[in-house]
Amino acid sequence: MSFENLIKSLQDCFITEDSTPGNGCQTLQLFVDKLSESSRSSVKRSKERSLEEAAQLLRQIPEAQLRGLEEEHLLLLVRLLLSLQLEMVSISTACRKVDQMLQHLAAKVDHKLVYKETLHSFNAIVHSDQVLSLEDLQRACMYLEDSVVGREVWRESFMPMLQRVSESLPAVLQEESQRDGLICYITAKVCLQAFQLLPNEVAPLVWEENHSKEAVQRILQALIDILGQCCNRDTRLLAGTAVAMLINTASESTAAGAAAWNLLQASHPQPCQLTVGVLQVTCDPVGKDRVDRLAVSRGLLTCCRPHILLSPSHDTTQACLLLEGLFPLVYALCEEKQDCHYFAFEVLTMWLKRVKECVTDLWRMTGSRLLPDDSKLLQQLTHIIWTNAESPVEGVPEFASSAFTLLLNLYALDSEQFCDTSKTFYFTLLERLLKLPWEAKAKYHRLCALLPHVGAELVLDQYTEVSRHLLNCLSTNHLSPCGSEFYKCLIQQQRRELPVSLTEVDLAGRWANSWQPLLLEALTSEVTLLQTNSSTHLLPCTLKVFPSAAHHLLASLNPQKPGHLHAWACVLSSYRAISGCSPWALHGSSTFKTLQLALGSADDKVRLAALNLLCCSPKTRDVPSAEEITILKEFIPQNLNCESSPFRQHLQAAVRRFLVRIRDGCLAHIRGVKGKKKEDVSHENRKDVLEQGIGFVEWLGELPYSFLSPGHSYQRKKTVLLLLSAVLETCTDTWSPDKKKGQPPANIGLLIDCARQRGQWDFFCRTKQLLLISCLEDSTNEIRELSAGLLLRFFPPSFPADIAEVLETRSMQLLRSPRVQEAQMGALMMKMLLQKSGHRCSLSCTANAGRNLCVVRVLLKELEEHHLTAKADMMLSARTKPIHGVLCALQRCLLEAADDIYTTLDHSLMTKLLDLLENISLLLLAVLHGDCEARVSEKYAPPSFCDMGNAISSLISQQSGGGQTDEEECVLLSEEHSLVLTCCWVSLKETGILLGSLVEKVLKESKKHSACLLTKRDLMRASDVFKDILLKCRHWGAVEGCGLGFTKFCTSLLNSSDSDLKDIPAQMLKDGLQVVQCPGSTSVTRRAAGLPMLILCILSSEEISKARPLLALSMQTLLDTARRPLDENWDQTLDLPQVCAVHTLQALVRGAGLGAAVLQFAPAVAVLSLTLLRSPCWAMRNAALQLYSSLCSRMLGQRSSSVEAGPTQHSMSPAAFFFHYPTLQAVLLGELRGAAQHLHRPTAGAKLHLQPSLYPILTLLAHLQPGVQDSPETLLDFLPPLLQLSASPIYSVRVMASKALVAMTPPSGYFDLLLKLTSQLPGPQESCNHNRLHGQLLQMKALLDRALCSDSVCVYSVLSDDLREVVNRIHSSMWLGTTAQCCPLVRAAYLSVAGSLRRYSCETFLLQLSDRLMHDLHAPQQILQVGLSSFHQQAFHFLCADPKWACQTWESFSEASPELRLSLVTWLLDSQDWQQIDLKEVIQRVLQSNLKEALLGDSVDYRTTYLTALVSVMTGGGSALPQPLSDSELCLSECLHLLLQDLEIQKGGPEYLSQALHAASLLLSHVSDFRFYTVFFCVTCHVLILDFHININSSNFDFYLISLKTSMLQRWCSILECQRAPEAPEVLRIVCSEALCAAGLPLINNLRDHSSLPAIMMRLINTGLYLLQDQSQEVRQKAACFASLLHHSRRGNNQRSVCIMQINQALLLLLDLLLQECWDTPGALEVLLSHLAQTDLRSVLREASPTRGSCSLYEQDEANVFAEPSVMSAHMLPYLLQMAEKSSQSSALAQTLTAWAEKNTAQVLDNLTDCEQLLPAETLSPSWLALLVDPRFHCALGGLFARAVFLLHLLKTSACTQHHCDPLSMQMRLQTVCTLLTQNGVHFTPALAATVSAEEARL
Repeated sequence: MSFENLIKSLQDCFITEDSTPGNGCQTLQLFVDKLSESSRSSVKRSKERSLEEAAQLLRQIPEAQLRGLEEEHLLLLVRLLLSLQLEMVSISTACRKVDQMLQHLAAKVDHKLVYKETLHSFNAIVHSDQVLSLEDLQRACMYLEDSVVGREVWRESFMPMLQRVSESLPAVLQEESQRDGLICYITAKVCLQAFQLLPNEVAPLVWEENHSKEAVQRILQALIDILGQCCNRDTRLLAGTAVAMLINTASESTAAGAAAWNLLQASHPQPCQLTVGVLQVTCDPVGKDRVDRLAVSRGLLTCCRPHILLSPSHDTTQACLLLEGLFPLVYALCEEKQDCHYFAFEVLTMWLKRVKECVTDLWRMTGSRLLPDDSKLLQQLTHIIWTNAESPVEGVPEFASSAFTLLLNLYALDSEQFCDTSKTFYFTLLERLLKLPWEAKAKYHRLCALLPHVGAELVLDQYTEVSRHLLNCLSTNHLSPCGSEFYKCLIQQQRRELPVSLTEVDLAGRWANSWQPLLLEALTSEVTLLQTNSSTHLLPCTLKVFPSAAHHLLASLNPQKPGHLHAWACVLSSYRAISGCSPWALHGSSTFKTLQLALGSADDKVRLAALNLLCCSPKTRDVPSAEEITILKEFIPQNLNCESSPFRQHLQAAVRRFLVRIRDGCLAHIRGVKGKKKEDVSHENRKDVLEQGIGFVEWLGELPYSFLSPGHSYQRKKTVLLLLSAVLETCTDTWSPDKKKGQPPANIGLLIDCARQRGQWDFFCRTKQLLLISCLEDSTNEIRELSAGLLLRFFPPSFPADIAEVLETRSMQLLRSPRVQEAQMGALMMKMLLQKSGHRCSLSCTANAGRNLCVVRVLLKELEEHHLTAKADMMLSARTKPIHGVLCALQRCLLEAADDIYTTLDHSLMTKLLDLLENISLLLLAVLHGDCEARVSEKYAPPSFCDMGNAISSLISQQSGGGQTDEEECVLLSEEHSLVLTCCWVSLKETGILLGSLVEKVLKESKKHSACLLTKRDLMRASDVFKDILLKCRHWGAVEGCGLGFTKFCTSLLNSSDSDLKDIPAQMLKDGLQVVQCPGSTSVTRRAAGLPMLILCILSSEEISKARPLLALSMQTLLDTARRPLDENWDQTLDLPQVCAVHTLQALVRGAGLGAAVLQFAPAVAVLSLTLLRSPCWAMRNAALQLYSSLCSRMLGQRSSSVEAGPTQHSMSPAAFFFHYPTLQAVLLGELRGAAQHLHRPTAGAKLHLQPSLYPILTLLAHLQPGVQDSPETLLDFLPPLLQLSASPIYSVRVMASKALVAMTPPSGYFDLLLKLTSQLPGPQESCNHNRLHGQLLQMKALLDRALCSDSVCVYSVLSDDLREVVNRIHSSMWLGTTAQCCPLVRAAYLSVAGSLRRYSCETFLLQLSDRLMHDLHAPQQILQVGLSSFHQQAFHFLCADPKWACQTWESFSEASPELRLSLVTWLLDSQDWQQIDLKEVIQRVLQSNLKEALLGDSVDYRTTYLTALVSVMTGGGSALPQPLSDSELCLSECLHLLLQDLEIQKGGPEYLSQALHAASLLLSHVSDFRFYTVFFCVTCHVLILDFHININSSNFDFYLISLKTSMLQRWCSILECQRAPEAPEVLRIVCSEALCAAGLPLINNLRDHSSLPAIMMRLINTGLYLLQDQSQEVRQKAACFASLLHHSRRGNNQRSVCIMQINQALLLLLDLLLQECWDTPGALEVLLSHLAQTDLRSVLREASPTRGSCSLYEQDEANVFAEPSVMSAHMLPYLLQMAEKSSQSSALAQTLTAWAEKNTAQVLDNLTDCEQLLPAETLSPSWLALLVDPRFHCALGGLFARAVFLLHLLKTSACTQHHCDPLSMQMRLQTVCTLLTQNGVHFTPALAATVSAEEARL
């Protein structure tokens, strides 16, 4: 009887007869309902939850009532549980929960009945006539593993069941699909479990002569066959474990040991006999991949007891299975480069664990040390672990690290046992580890393991660079975890070594002496990664080990200093999280002030750290205080539009933690605090806690809806949706099955009831639902998906009828839109309608049709219409029925909304769908081909982009009725062309995604049904569709999107148990490889179009656990094809098969789906790519270079992200690289030697010899990690050819050879090479090869830079002999840096070497060289030389390193040639050496003195560079001191005039104008009082008198001076107002913000007592307001800096450092300042009103239409998508009201307000009338929904209500305006409109709503 029938029978029994008195029957009914719910659920966690609740209900039923059940009812109940257990056979945890219920019934009611029914169920498997099926085997497994009674039944029926397994297993092995499938794996698992859980039943059959051994013998033979013949690696590993478990059943160690030794011998490749007890089988392995040896060793180590592992060989009594038997096998597996390297190192780790377990017995057996220092075993273990620490195979480095720890522990035990205190091995390892470069990741893992054995003190004494290296690690992504772990181990070890008698304060003091500087430097660093890693990793572990360290850290922090505020917040946050203590009492009231400062910081990291401090607590019931709630309510609204995605995620997480504290705290207060007396918790206190908590949740639950309407920025919408999600997840009773943690508590209903009694927490009202529905039409996918997710998870399960009807119409309208995102909106709506279970589709639905089936039929009919339209008129289809929207809707409805695809589709619908997809793909491909017969073409040749363009143009011409149009002059695609192209490629992409996902779902769910919806013929048709799209379409969007679906398609087929289905992808692969080998089309393809994607998708779908035969076949075929020589008459206009093969190889190497599987082919691919670089075909060389680059990235592994490591640094050393790819060593070395030998041939200098593979090889070597000391001797063979390549005539080869030399040289050889190279430097009279000399100097420079920063020679306070000799030789070759050496490149290289040795050079040498350089630089150049610019740069770098010579160099700037000036200015921009104050003043004076000449020059580039340098000097390196009045002031005044003039006429490009504006602003800011303007006035007067004959005398001098100053500032303000516009280039808007910071504040301070100050300040503040709303985050941040500086100055704060405030705070601060300082300034009202939304409501209503669709593909984007008119309107309103209040203080302001009221009253009232007329009826209408999703409507409403409230306020406060309108009447109208709009889905911002409420209260 099925589960459903059992449920029905049991429920019928409960209805007909109440056999249990009291409440027992009701509880039992609930119990059965929970079982039914668990069965129906498709989510594993939901099943388990229902079962857990059912178990609780069963335990609640009294035992007597259970015993009182009738036998028939009890029988039904037991059968029901057994049926459910069998149904959930694949979920082990669920089976065990059901088994617990069965055990409860067996123990409390009737054990015999449970046993009898279980036996009956089991016998159905045992006594079946059929071969055991997969389902039978899974049930047998379940009974063994997850059922207590089932195991008893197994014992009872052991022999019959064993017989059945022995018959089934050989049958499974007969068929390849089953042998490599799941059924073989499960059968092996049954055997393993039987051997493991029933050893007493198995042992007699194996170790004693009997007549029943045949079954076990057949099983053993089958397991051995699996080991040698199966392709599935997991099955083979399981079989090995099963065989070992069989051996482990022996009770006698000798027989078991002999069997184990015999099994080891049987794992060799030769056929042999295996004897296990009385069983004997034949071993004949077929494969040679060594997986059988891996499986055997893994099984023996996993299963065998110690006495078996210690058993000797039958040949000798000394040999031990663990040491002499297993170790050589394990060692060999680790040495081999197989694709199962991960498992080999797992086995090595297991071997070390078992050795440690058996070490006592091993000592007793051998009588000596296991690991003496000179033992071969120790050496082998060290070697294999050391060489694989950097393995590129995922997981191997981790196992190597674990093995290293085990080895050290084993050595410690060994030494302790034999009283060896020397521990030489440890100190040798420490010395070896400390020589590793800091970039070596394995260094820190090994030091962590070694630390407990040698002590922290010794490590710190010898590892002097530990602090610097830790900082470097924390600044590097992939090294930060290991560096943090090393620091943690160090301080933990230090704590263990410190005296126990010390107090916590003393212990923290010891820590501070060693580590506080390091931690403070990291926490306050400007490097984001270092700051983040230190606060995330170092700080928490520090406070856990040394809790009092927090006081030391806080005492050293000053929140006013840069970086300290973030550190302060992080320290307090970690302190609170770890200690659980309140942080607010540490520094008294100043803590909250500092917290407010941090929460208002412009730095996201500072705000997040402060927020985490505010919200976190280790106790979830720690109720937030009133102060914390108030602060958070201020913080959240100001941070809703943050642009950083991580900030939004962290904000949501922090607020969720805060809500959990409120929720759990309130629940605790409702229940009463445990452990406290009633009088301890007063009623008033409990009431306050509930009111505060519930009120905060209510506020936060309402806040998001105010910002979800269209017109708000994406950032704000995303943030509020995340916050809304946090509220609903935390404070509702909705259980989320996809979450393991974070579910609401079971008693959350108590708190919800308490809140609703107060009229709060109405989270799911209609108006909120309408707002989320409007978000379904948002332009961004993320907002749509988040909104849909909230509607589905939390809101009622069905839409109201009116909403559903409107949405249905709207969704069909959107599905027909040509715009992709609108079509996606429609698809999402359709899915929502389907998932809201109460809605039935009204289109073409029969009375008895299912909801899902109905929707699918409607969509299929729509798709058919789209297809027919496209066949008839493609242009019409592209505009009105573009296909892709319906395809997307089908995908969502069939695959996302449908629980069971078999209830949604029947075979007829599936056939119809496949027909449509096939016809659509052929039609669209025909359109792109321009050939209606394309469907019958068998040639897989995609058209070129030119061909596609011509085909579409021809189609447009034909269907528009015109002839062929000439579009050669048109560069951009026409609207029609874009429509057709988009329709084609998006529809093809959606076809592939839908088809692949559909096949995946159908095949996955076919296991639950008797027949599959898809036949083999259907799947073959689907494969043809994929093949057509991938091979006949060149558009990458279509190819990539289709590839997603094709991967799912292939994965489903390859994982199928049906061999016929598996053959489909294999055949497609063969067809694809055949296409590769055939000549292609008539156009050169880039990356071979979709063919590589087809092959990659198939290979990525291949099972990882198998041997990947398809991958091997593909790689070999592609390599063979690529190696094939070109035909003699090859044509470069054709797609060559060889090129296609190389591009396909590149796709496979880069493909993430294959991962490290391709690394086994890496040497062959590398050799191929290097060989093909010599091809005469350009396309071949280009493809080979791309392949080589991708392969190197894959082979080298992770790239370092730290600045110090350099851009080319990778984490793999040369030794590790050639260990993993040994065959490449000879190849690369041979190429290098060949190139080097050619350079030394007598004819080498006569002509340039190109070796294309040379530079790529050098690049690969240069990418390797340098500084590894223990490199093999064979790697030293690379050094001679690298040294010889210094003579290469190619510059880039010489440069790369120097980098490769450093990587391949061990640190101990640095100075040997330096001595060798410096000894070869020629004298002045010696002839030399300039190329060789230049290359040698480059190599010296590279070696010196590495040697002088390495651990061993980091400081060099005392010169070593080698270094001294190198320095002397460089000094003696000074001529190489002078004109005596004619080559500028050689001179530049020499200077770079001399610069590296500068700190070790004598003053005489530096003086002489600097003097010669100054002379040479200013000597006239006779001819133009190659490399002269590089020499100039290097010379200036060398000279300016000394402040004295730097000053002298800049003092002679005006005398230098134009080339030298450009070089010097360029050096200034590239270097930071000029940042000393004295040098900065000199440079600034020189640049200002020569500014006019630069501005009058002809070169815009030079002017731009010059101004950039001037700006850099005037703004960087500290503030420049004001210069005294001098003759240069006159020049600067002229320069300022020139700059402003250029800016006004827009002369020059954006880069020049940006620097000009910045420079002009700085010039304005660096003068005080009237000095500057007096000088400029003199110049102007001179012009006026001479040119215009204007008489200027002393009486009007002051007037003209003041007017001129004001005019200059007004010009500057006008320029800022022009460039602040959103349409202006971003670089100019950025400089506008910088100009405000540079000149705004100084000018305001200088004009403090001047009458023009308010007007100037108002203009600057208005500019700041616009810039704070700019789209660019950089613009906004710099504008916030201006506001912060202004605020800092106005407060009169004497502190030099300024904390830059957050952007939204800055905006409000500028508005406050505008109102305080400029409220009565003419134009102030207009400034505020200009920021209100300007959209007219009546025009919006006129243009809005519910049926208006998008027939165009694109729409014009807003110039500033970040701007939010509605939010700004809400911001402006309070300030407008305040200004109205001030009207009584100024008659001019009163007149202005009255004039505004007179002008705007009529329009405001008319718009209110329009609002009253458009208010919707009780049901939702399409027209109202159209308005709800229109951003212009909401912007207009925001502006209207702001103006209306402002007008209302004026009417109430001013008698002059009341005659225009009755205030009371307007108030009533405004209130009515606002209420009705709010009830129908229009939410206003909290500020606007609060202001409206306040105005109501004034009446």
